[in-house]
Amino acid sequence: MRMITSLAISLAAALLLVGCSDTSSPKEDVVELELFSNKAENISTYESMIKRFEEQHPNIRIKLYAPPDAETLLRTRLVKDDMPDMLAIGGNALYRELVNVDMLVNYEGEPMLDQIQPAYLQTISDLEGSEKEGVHGVPFAANANTMIYNKTKLKELGEDVPKTWDAFIQVLEKAKTTGEIPIYFTFQDSWTTLPAWNSLAGNLQPKQFAEKKSNKEVTFQNTHQEVAKKLLQLKEYGHDRMFGIGYNDGNREFSQGKGIFYSQGNWAIPELLKLNPELDLGVFALPVTNDPAENNLVSGIDVLFATLKESKHPEEAKKFISFMTEEQQQQQYMDEQSAFSVRTDVISNDPIMKGIQENFTEGKISSFPDHFYPAGMGAQNMIQEFLYQGNTSKLLKDLDREWDQIQLRY
Repeated sequence: MRMITSLAISLAAALLLVGCSDTSSPKEDVVELELFSNKAENISTYESMIKRFEEQHPNIRIKLYAPPDAETLLRTRLVKDDMPDMLAIGGNALYRELVNVDMLVNYEGEPMLDQIQPAYLQTISDLEGSEKEGVHGVPFAANANTMIYNKTKLKELGEDVPKTWDAFIQVLEKAKTTGEIPIYFTFQDSWTTLPAWNSLAGNLQPKQFAEKKSNKEVTFQNTHQEVAKKLLQLKEYGHDRMFGIGYNDGNREFSQGKGIFYSQGNWAIPELLKLNPELDLGVFALPVTNDPAENNLVSGIDVLFATLKESKHPEEAKKFISFMTEEQQQQQYMDEQSAFSVRTDVISNDPIMKGIQENFTEGKISSFPDHFYPAGMGAQNMIQEFLYQGNTSKLLKDLDREWDQIQLRY
């Protein structure tokens, strides 16, 4: 008999207990809401926005809480029925779990969603699954897997940004013959294998892969052969220390001019520029196929806002979330956090991001595949091992096995 996860059981029990309790309380002059965030690096940005919101709404106070190891702590709090009012979390497996146990407020039809790019609303819908109706998370900020490149070095090579897979491989070959490091990889940290994996799988895997995989309609073994093959091909253009160099050291090395391309996300750009403010950088979506029209930027929801159903102040929470989705807040967050706006009318003017602006304006976006993998699957560790050993059959079998074993626990 299948077991239900302890989180689902505990959360469901918590809901029943709270639902049976008396939640009535006298109306307060000042309402305090707790905003639980899973990111520490954006605290100062949030604080300035909260200050502006409180000036406009003097009867509402927002208490920001952004602890280390936030997702683990949040799970612990939720099973203990110690619920915050609002969440600022990523669009990932944790969000899907919360939706599945019916803990979040439905914002479908609210005006705050009108300016959100359809691609990110689709990501929310895909995360929630076809069996759920509504929009329980309001997208706020996006990130993306990009191929970062050194403009000076690419120009010295006499090449332009490639638009197709074959053209990219040709540029990498040319770089290799000149003695340059074509792509700087940092595979000592297993998670850094995911930008390239996600860029490939996000364009090559079947649509609705996660749902079909969970329904046993597809497997990694029969859908991800090309993904694995092309990932191994990219590895051939790395350097001889790629398994001994981690993310922080990779940032330092690339900022000092080692490598033409850097397989990372937009989050690495501020770190690179801190190390070398004179670095001339650009970004583009990895051209996974030989049809430019089919090459999407893999972008996901880095931050979404949600309200717990058990909050005693849902209207005040909605006011705050609506405020955060306004253009001024979107622009500030994008400027200060090097993130991407989820609004259709807020596009980055950063020259570094010019190479992917078309993806946002034309909606040429695919979701992060690994955001749909079951929590605790550890795909990055299997991909790291695969890149070291080169055994495609083992990788795809391992991915299928781990996914299926986690699913059996539900």
